[in-house]
Amino acid sequence: MNLKAKILLLAILPLLTAAGILSYLGLTHARNLADQVLQVYEYNLVESKKQALKEQVDLAQSAINGIVRDPDLTEAEAQQAVKVLLSNLTFGEDGYFFAYSQDGINLVHPTIPEFVGQDLYEFQDRSGNQLIQHLLAAANQGGGYHRYIWERPPLMQQEDKLGYATLIEPWQWMFGTGLYLDTIYSEVDKVKTSFDTNIRNSFIAVMTVLLVTVILIIMLGLAINLHEHRLADSRLQELVQKFMRLQVNERRRFSRELHDGINQQLVSLKFRIELAVKKLEIDSLQHPALSDLNIASKVLNQTIQEVRQISHNLRPVLLDDLGLKSALNGLLDQFSERTSIKVNLSFALDGLEVPDDIETTIYRLTQECLTNIEKHADANRVYIQLSSAGDQILFQVMDNGKGFNTRDSNHQGIGLVNMKERVEVIGGTFSLHSEEGHGSQISANLPYKRVAQKVS
Repeated sequence: MNLKAKILLLAILPLLTAAGILSYLGLTHARNLADQVLQVYEYNLVESKKQALKEQVDLAQSAINGIVRDPDLTEAEAQQAVKVLLSNLTFGEDGYFFAYSQDGINLVHPTIPEFVGQDLYEFQDRSGNQLIQHLLAAANQGGGYHRYIWERPPLMQQEDKLGYATLIEPWQWMFGTGLYLDTIYSEVDKVKTSFDTNIRNSFIAVMTVLLVTVILIIMLGLAINLHEHRLADSRLQELVQKFMRLQVNERRRFSRELHDGINQQLVSLKFRIELAVKKLEIDSLQHPALSDLNIASKVLNQTIQEVRQISHNLRPVLLDDLGLKSALNGLLDQFSERTSIKVNLSFALDGLEVPDDIETTIYRLTQECLTNIEKHADANRVYIQLSSAGDQILFQVMDNGKGFNTRDSNHQGIGLVNMKERVEVIGGTFSLHSEEGHGSQISANLPYKRVAQKVS
């Protein structure tokens, strides 16, 4: 992405962020409001169903009271008449009545006749709900509701059910009825679907308006500021290059201070500790301080190595002490010794005053290329070429490894991205070419100003 696109993105990003936040808040508020409305709607539906249940039980209670108070019937005849009555009473599509004694013996159950006479006091639904005990408790408190899971006729599929139970006072029988809640859930789902559709359509409309607005801003920005962006690109590129040079100088200074200052002091301290150890060993082989001094020496060795590594990462000392060519040869010798991969270096920059930032870029590019080749290429020979043409330094690395498909995103590692960005930040161009079975080639054109030629 070039600087012009980045600046344009910075102009649009606040708008997108604000629109995204507002859209998210609006969407969240709409969903919360819809949930609240659905909860109220479901509550009202359940309450209306509860009232309907109670009315059905009250109607059945009236019929039962007529039988109970009939003086012409004995208690046994009245009880049998009540059982017959409850067995035959129905309402709606699947409404029926049930009856239980206080100890949980089923007395009436029209849909599952085999339950009649069974002790169901400990009966549980699939959720572990002891529904008979709860219904008895509700009935003994003067009548009440309870939710549970029960088989729904005729398919006997288990569904959520709301029951209402009360007592037949003379015999302390619990009887009641219930209704399945799937109709309530179905109604709530329909309303929820309607809400979701409206919210989704509103969100799509907002996003469409936002997209059109962004497109208009992009087109307007490109039409008005194209020339200014080009100037800004050029000026910013120059500023970045100056900053890179300043950064290289600061890294060099800091690296040198670490290498020649702190590191030398640490080495001197290490020698002092070793000298103290030798003196203590002469005086006493078992001196208690020897163990601590040996540990301190090991820690100091690690610290020296870390300081050297930090110094090298900041700015390879060889670049300042011996120059680019010697630094590259040292790097390549270490690589060949470690991997047994042969490396040929063609260095045609003798006589050129290469700027520090370009030297550092070439060195780091070479490091990254060798690292990738060692890890992934499976090569046995590497060719590195450095030459100049006009105001360009040409850098090229080739290997005879197995290559890869450059269109495969799995091969676009962080190393390649870092190399590309490192080249582009100093105004250069980067390219990669590779084919499976035919090795890889990395090229970079690095701009530089010809300062002076060395005189031999």
